This record gives sequence, structure tokens and C-alpha cells, in this order.
Amino acid sequence: MAEHLIPIRSTLSLDIADQICVAALKLRRANGLLPLTVAVLDAGGNLVSFRREDGCGVLRADIAMGKAWGALGMGMSTRQIRDRLANRPTFQSALAAASDGRFIPTPGGVLIIDADGQAIGSVGISGDASDKDEFCAIGAIRAAGLAAEPPEPQADWNDAKL
Repeated sequence: MAEHLIPIRSTLSLDIADQICVAALKLRRANGLLPLTVAVLDAGGNLVSFRREDGCGVLRADIAMGKAWGALGMGMSTRQIRDRLANRPTFQSALAAASDGRFIPTPGGVLIIDADGQAIGSVGISGDASDKDEFCAIGAIRAAGLAAEPPEPQADWNDAKL
């Protein structure tokens, strides 16, 4: 009797994750932003797709992953985490410790929302000012035909400075 492997269903396909990465980098170029690193995680926190443009510093991969991980781990965007925890540095430190340092509470970590309103993964982007990173994440998720949380970037995203 032959043994059969049972396929594991992912919440986020490689094809969609790759589309998000490509769209984020396209938005970066169209808006004249600095080189970016993009990490796309599924709902289980597994890395599905990753792109790092030439010119990114060596910490950008860890920062992008930390933004994606933070959004997924807390169930909200990293902009919302930053705003909610601004006056709670002890709790921010506790979250960083609980996540083995995989917690970056600055904009650029965005949840990927499916048609049923469920988070099926997250995107983390690092390379430019955080609001610009977030702009690219939101636009890239939309370009892949999904919804983002937050649904809109900061109104003044293009004014952000490093």
C-alpha cells in the first residue's frame, strides 16, 4: 500500500505573496522612494515571500520581518501598535522579549485581509521612512486584490523623513 502525503493548506499562496512583493517594489520605484526590503508572512507567521533590493542595509530584512511579525502577532497594524503603546514602553519591551526580538512597533507592518474579513497574513516593509514603507505595503496588498489593515496610508505619508 502506497503512502500518501496530505497537502497542507496555506492561508496565503506563494503566487499572491510574490505579487505583493513585486507590487511593493513597483510602487517604491514609481514614487522615488529608497530601496526596500519586503517580507510577506502567512497567518502562521511563516515567511512566504521575501525581496531585498540592492542598496538596503543589513538590518532591513530583520526590520521588515519584525514589522510583519508584530502586526500578525498583535492582530493590528504596526502603526496602530505604535499609537496604542506610545505611553507604554514597558509593555513594548515585554512584547519584544516575548517575540524573541521579532517585534518592530513602527509603521510598515500591515495585515492582509481576505474577502471574508479574516487576516490571512501580513506584510512588513523596511527601507525608507516608516510611513512610506506602510504606503507601499497597503498599495501592494490592494494590487494583489486583497484588503489591507489599515485600509489607507497616513494622509501625509510622502512628507515623512528618515
